Amino acid sequence: MMTHAEHDPTPHPAAIDPQALEAQCEFRATRRSGPGGQNRNKVETAVILTHRPTGLRGEASERRTQGENRRAALARLRIELALEIRRTVDLGNEASPFLPSELWRSRCRGGRIAINPEHDDYPALLAEALDVLTALDDDRRAASALLGCSTTQLTRLIALEPRALALINARRRQAGRHPLH
Repeated sequence: MMTHAEHDPTPHPAAIDPQALEAQCEFRATRRSGPGGQNRNKVETAVILTHRPTGLRGEASERRTQGENRRAALARLRIELALEIRRTVDLGNEASPFLPSELWRSRCRGGRIAINPEHDDYPALLAEALDVLTALDDDRRAASALLGCSTTQLTRLIALEPRALALINARRRQAGRHPLH
């Protein structure tokens, strides 16, 4: 797991514009077996994107075209980045309180988080939630208060990616706390 400097002005890799993120990746096309008709074994439609700065990968081969698989691989890479890369969060103080990202504030209104896990914004929101939870030793109530959402909404956002929920629950169990549901 990577950690970045506290006042790092660059966005989390999962929050980078998809085209800019793709520019940081090594692209490889290959053939894969399985369903998809005759085209599948004759054309290199499977895609593997490797993020050069971290070595994390996103792969896709279930679609018929390389372009579709490239988009799916990039989406999977962004989720991997959200799960694996932790950035230090400045929790603020009275003089300079913590403020969630502009993206978070645009998606969180009245304590509710409006996002579909298939949306391009989901990996960035997941990364921000995981960063704040990590900074607060997985205290869901404190993280929810800081992010301006309910504990239920924060848990639902994390549960949209089962591996994120498993990660948080493993850390909570290790600390002797009940898992999130």
